[in-house]
Amino acid sequence: MTTNLDTRPRKVIDGHECILYDGYWIRFYEPEDTYRARRDLLDALTRRTFHHSEPGINTPGIRLKQAREYYDREHDPDKKRVNAAMLAGALFNRATDIFTSVVEMEEKGISIQRDNELLRECGKCFREALELGAQVRHVSGEEGIDELWGEPLKVFTLSIKDYYESRYIKIAQALRTIDEVATRLIDVFSPLELFAGISERIDQYADVAKRYTEIMKNDPDFFAIWPEYVVTGDRLIEHLPRREDNADNLLNNEVFNRGSKLLREGKDLINYMSTVRVPMRKTTDIFLSSLDAFQTYLGDSRQGLDND
Repeated sequence: MTTNLDTRPRKVIDGHECILYDGYWIRFYEPEDTYRARRDLLDALTRRTFHHSEPGINTPGIRLKQAREYYDREHDPDKKRVNAAMLAGALFNRATDIFTSVVEMEEKGISIQRDNELLRECGKCFREALELGAQVRHVSGEEGIDELWGEPLKVFTLSIKDYYESRYIKIAQALRTIDEVATRLIDVFSPLELFAGISERIDQYADVAKRYTEIMKNDPDFFAIWPEYVVTGDRLIEHLPRREDNADNLLNNEVFNRGSKLLREGKDLINYMSTVRVPMRKTTDIFLSSLDAFQTYLGDSRQGLDND
């Protein structure tokens, strides 16, 4: 069956086949639709989801009953949210355990039909984990990442091609949001002599972050892109000017403190999006509002000096 993935424009860029989504040419990977391929993909998504989620929720599937009992009897709203996250983790792991067992049986020649009771239970666990996943926070604590919790369900219920279609859409959205954040950072900081040269570093980091966003970890080029990504991010922060406290120049000291904090937050935000491969719209909007407030502060400060 032909899918949107089959009809999308493609071209070779720097020796790699790329596919076009939302104006971005994204590195293309040919999907393989077998039980083993789905199992491997689910394993990778499970590790990635827990890696980017708040700590303490990677509950083993074998403890699902306990996790549900504590969730059901908790009444404090804040604690119940954490219990919901722990229950989501248990459901996630239980579903992955079931699917792994199905793959092992298939490899031993035991055919499992899609309407098998085990697979129905697997799907049920993924769906409930997705519902509870809305209460799971990103490791930064700033927003939920329920989109990550939905990806295993897509792998389980959709064709592999349709899953990859959704993956490329999310990657394109993340790339666009990274560009949005980088452009706004450059707009705010490029006029500031105190941060001279920072714009080029921001642009370099955003560029390699986008390349990291689109690459799979089993791609051999990952061994080149990951070190570049780490070093470029380190150099962005290392490039920040040294602060010199000066009682006669309190304005520069305040601009330095607030500006340096925002640059670090911007670098972290780009890093979060490139590693989870989703746009993180809520956190982005909050950060852009902080940049607006900083720019307003700069304008008011200059006006105050002019009036003096």
